[in-house]
Amino acid sequence: MLPITNYDPPFALTRASHVSLAVTDLEASRDFYRDVVGLVVTEQTDDAVYLRGLEESAHHSLVLERADEAKALRVGLRVRADADIVAAEKYFASIGIDHQRVEKPHQGPTLQFTDPVGTHLELTSSMDLVERRMQNFDQFVSGAPQRIDHFQVVTYDVQSATGFWTGLGMRMSEYTAEDGTDELWGTWMEVKGNTHDLVFTNGHGPRLHHFAYTVPDASALLHAADVAGALGFGEEIDRGPGRHGISNALFLYLRDPDQHRVELFTTHYQFIDLEEVPIRWDVSNPRRAQLWGMPASRRWFFEASEFPGEVLREPLLHANPATLEEYLGVH
Repeated sequence: MLPITNYDPPFALTRASHVSLAVTDLEASRDFYRDVVGLVVTEQTDDAVYLRGLEESAHHSLVLERADEAKALRVGLRVRADADIVAAEKYFASIGIDHQRVEKPHQGPTLQFTDPVGTHLELTSSMDLVERRMQNFDQFVSGAPQRIDHFQVVTYDVQSATGFWTGLGMRMSEYTAEDGTDELWGTWMEVKGNTHDLVFTNGHGPRLHHFAYTVPDASALLHAADVAGALGFGEEIDRGPGRHGISNALFLYLRDPDQHRVELFTTHYQFIDLEEVPIRWDVSNPRRAQLWGMPASRRWFFEASEFPGEVLREPLLHANPATLEEYLGVH
């Protein structure tokens, strides 16, 4: 049975908001996200860099933190108001989810927690405001990313992860399942009215597979690929360009100097009206992954960024995805 969305959740989530990464060379990572991806540097300190998309008025959507080891620190979601942070504290206490209030630069009330499948998250109700750059066309470089859109997490238990988040008000827009069944292999869930804010896919987890920014159009994707090649990051194009079946987006994936994965993509269709039902895909259907374009490589399927202190667990469902290497007959 598919998880059912709770339309009266204990607190109000509004969107995917930000991600924090531990990086081993802060300056190299800053340069990658500024020059190769095209993000705006909002602020830099001795130990952190704060970046955002061109149309974002929130202070940051990506935080790079200097560290000895590369990790995915937290993925962040926004809630509607300060009262929702209080409501989240009460709810997590009632169901035994460990959580803590923290002070984060440029963020309002912030609550950190780990979901039942080990994803490290934080909620915040506000951020400092900065000037949008969406009409500063002279500053549109590389992919000209506009705003953060979603996160994809690899988990050993897609069913449990999906049940937890639909219980908090997320809606499934699309899902993949074992052929002829509703045994979940991947779920695309949203709260902001397009196809996804948070995705869970089957695999060794918990790990952050990627975070994604929208770009203005297909030419921005191609320009980002050209810029990556010109700046010596051509081999770090992890997948694409191509078009996903799920969400219908054109995409390009890149790996940063620590091998964290970022996606640039042309945005999704609307998924707002409550009578909408999720689109189902058989896991064997290759069109779910790409309507056209080459299959993903082994590293796209099996490599991802670990969360600190989490032990990777074997997935409950075992997959054997068709990889680019198999397609090309490479061993």
